[in-house]
Amino acid sequence: MLRFDPFSDLDAMTRGLLSSQTGSSRTPRFMPMDLYKVGDHYVLTADLPGVDPGSVDVNVDNGTMTLTAHRTARSEETVQWLSNERFFGTYRRQLSLGDGIDSEKISATYENGVLTVTIPLAEKAKSRRIEVSHAGDARSIEPATVDADT
Repeated sequence: MLRFDPFSDLDAMTRGLLSSQTGSSRTPRFMPMDLYKVGDHYVLTADLPGVDPGSVDVNVDNGTMTLTAHRTARSEETVQWLSNERFFGTYRRQLSLGDGIDSEKISATYENGVLTVTIPLAEKAKSRRIEVSHAGDARSIEPATVDADT
C-alpha cells in the first residue's frame, strides 16, 4: 500500500535547499549551546562531541568572544560507508560581551564532549546593596542666627 504525503516531498526539498545555505551535508552547521547566570558569573556550555580536544579554542578580542573547535574527518579511503551523517570540519560561534564582563578572568574546560566557559562579571557590574540612611540618623542643620545689629 502506498501512502501519498505531499508534505514529505516538500519537507525533503526544503531540507535540501536549506542545507546548501547553511553548510554542506559534511560541514558543521551549528554549535548548540546554553547560557545562564549563576550568582556573579555566567556559564556557557556548548555541545562539541567528537572534536579534537587540542582544537578547542576560546578567544576574546575587542568585546567579542569566539569559540572554535574542529572535528577531523576519517581519512580511511578503504571504508565503504553505509551511513555517513556526522559532521566534520570547523565549528565557530561568536558572542558579544558587554562592558560588565571581566574578560581577564574568563576560564574554560572541555570534558566529555562539552565545552564549559565561565564568564565572571566585572566588580563594577556586580549588584550591591546601597545603604539607606533614615531621617532620624541625619544630623540636623541649625538655622543661622540673624544679628539684630544689621
